[in-house]
Amino acid sequence: MMQKLIQLDVDLSNRLRMEVDESFRWKLVAFLAHSGDSWFWLLGLGVVWLFSSAWRGFTAFLILDILLLAVLVMSIKFLVRRSRPPGEWGSIYRNTDPHSFPSGHAARAVMIASVVAANAPLWVAACVVVWALLVSLSRIFTGMHYLSDVVAGMALGLLSGGLFLSAREGMQALLPYFF
Repeated sequence: MMQKLIQLDVDLSNRLRMEVDESFRWKLVAFLAHSGDSWFWLLGLGVVWLFSSAWRGFTAFLILDILLLAVLVMSIKFLVRRSRPPGEWGSIYRNTDPHSFPSGHAARAVMIASVVAANAPLWVAACVVVWALLVSLSRIFTGMHYLSDVVAGMALGLLSGGLFLSAREGMQALLPYFF
């Protein structure tokens, strides 16, 4: 039974996978896939943290959340050790992180979206939720993850976002300078 589920996951993922080409559609999907990169978010949030006192507490909270989630995702990846789908696109990911379960990009995007949505106007919440869904799907479209990797990552992102939001005051009390 488990083998049939794994094969179904592989088959569905292969159907969703796009061919690498020079089209606008591919470039958009590749951009979305990269927009969930942790280094991108940590660098951007770090700049905001350094130069904007108005956003310092919120950016500190997101930076801490991203780092904690990264530790959790990498721990699960090294326990599960599921290989990424075969392919050539995304060599930086394939070389630095050969494991695919769960999708760190999907987890991070959904966690960021849940934290931002809980602290922003409805229109901003809608935008970040759509972005998180597109980032998550792009990881399948580019062949970096199987469908189950992304679904698990999204669930992990939603769960961790809720946990981080509930622990926000404790984080602030534990690391007052950072906030």
